[in-house]
Amino acid sequence: MMKLLIKLSLACALFSRAYPLDCFTCASIGAVSCLPSTNQTCATNQTCISGTAVNFLGSTSTQSSFKACATPDRCNSGSFSFGSARVTVNTECCDTDLCNNQSIPVLAENLPNGRQCFTCEPGNCTGTHEPLACRGPEDRCFTFPFTIGNVTSTLKGCASQSLCSVAMILNTPALGLDIVCCEGNLCNNALHVRQSVLLLLGSLASIVLFN
Repeated sequence: MMKLLIKLSLACALFSRAYPLDCFTCASIGAVSCLPSTNQTCATNQTCISGTAVNFLGSTSTQSSFKACATPDRCNSGSFSFGSARVTVNTECCDTDLCNNQSIPVLAENLPNGRQCFTCEPGNCTGTHEPLACRGPEDRCFTFPFTIGNVTSTLKGCASQSLCSVAMILNTPALGLDIVCCEGNLCNNALHVRQSVLLLLGSLASIVLFN
């Protein structure tokens, strides 16, 4: 009897993931979370995700929220920063129909954690910047070379390991990404080292979650 129950339990578990989930989908910019007014049927390898991102630029910040289908490897929370800008992302995933109706809080603001990375911003990567103090979960350094039109620029800064892991998945020439992160204080010094993590504020979060 016990063997039969175990077999039935395993069969139920397998059957429960054999059909695609229905998940709420929405996106909004502002302090109010988006309302789950529509839904879609996901691919069989996807789960439901909800998230909140905040883009900090100098003394201003912009909050956005989203609900969607996503593969489990996109269910990561963390932050990255470079120069005067910082992005935090907080996500939660679930695996039942229309389970992503909850509002996700902003990732808690964190104090400097003792790690440092070199930083530079587009058009100004001369190596004269003071090292950037990483904050909270940011335990990696990154370098991100990118080209817009005919101009090639570089971003450098701090990133959390969780977002670096997602960035590795997105290393594709089609997206213009060549992403590797490094460990250790000031490890992103050399210009020839090919390193990076997510990118460019809100557009980065969109790529990570929806491509």
